[in-house]
Amino acid sequence: MAEIKPVKDGPLLELEGLKVHFPLPGGMILHRRSGVVKAVDGLAFSVRRGETLGLVGESGCGKSTTGLAILQLYRPTAGRVVFEGVDLCALDAKSMRQVRRRLQMVFQDPYASLNPRMTIGEIIGEPLDIHGLAQGKVRTERILDLLHLVKLPSYFVHRYPHELSGGQRQRIGIARALAVEPEFIVCDEPVSALDVSIQAQIINLLDELQDRLRLTYLFISHDLSVVRHVSDHVAVMYLGKIMELSKSNDLYKHAKHPYSKALLSAVPIPDPDIEAKREQIILTGDVPSPLNPPSGCCFHPRCPVSNAECKEIEPNFQEIEKEHWVACIKCLS
Repeated sequence: MAEIKPVKDGPLLELEGLKVHFPLPGGMILHRRSGVVKAVDGLAFSVRRGETLGLVGESGCGKSTTGLAILQLYRPTAGRVVFEGVDLCALDAKSMRQVRRRLQMVFQDPYASLNPRMTIGEIIGEPLDIHGLAQGKVRTERILDLLHLVKLPSYFVHRYPHELSGGQRQRIGIARALAVEPEFIVCDEPVSALDVSIQAQIINLLDELQDRLRLTYLFISHDLSVVRHVSDHVAVMYLGKIMELSKSNDLYKHAKHPYSKALLSAVPIPDPDIEAKREQIILTGDVPSPLNPPSGCCFHPRCPVSNAECKEIEPNFQEIEKEHWVACIKCLS
């Protein structure tokens, strides 16, 4: 097994040319395949220890697949996922199981991610059993500590998921992820299935836990207003690729890529005077299929400022300003 040693200098997690392609079977004869779905197609970014990277984009752009590939729940087709200096893609199943307790996930749907036949105590205690971290009285105390950590009462330990609200279930999902004391957590749309008032509570809880436990998050969402409040950096994803990546405040104030600008223009502003004056960018057409992505820049069929060059040349993902990367020919020219 590859030994993982803490890396104090540099990012906690790095993605280098990450690709996740799913072959489509073309029939039983000769096991041919009819094509390849390029769900994730060459991602490169890093996440510093103790920070949050927001990953945003429309549904189907590959955000969740990216999170699952980082945890090796989907094995990448190509590229590297480097966690504390070790390429997770090079680890075998046994080695990866030892590492996985340090990388956990909070799932989108709190109604589907919890086993309805298990009590809350059994759900939170299951990771402790799998990794052999606690038994007997120590295990019970650890479960109760985790319930208190996510601000739920001790008597919930005997309840079942159907007896809890959506927000309470999501707190259980967070407690389960924290049971093995991870360093990195993928939050896959953790508040999208919740009411707005409950969303704020869960986001505040995640912030408090990050400060208290020195956690690092990849926060996946399609809601730019949510991502703005939780992220140190934001990556904008489209059709399996990163279009723009920068510090959160910089992106929201000085977005460069036409797709980022279009997404931001769709976020409502509470001031009616400002809302009435600002430009609304309406994207035409549908998102192309990842089975047959466009040539050149994948965004050019919907881009309001594309030209002939955009149809032929795939733009490089380059740093145009300090900590601000863009994949756009017009932005780089």
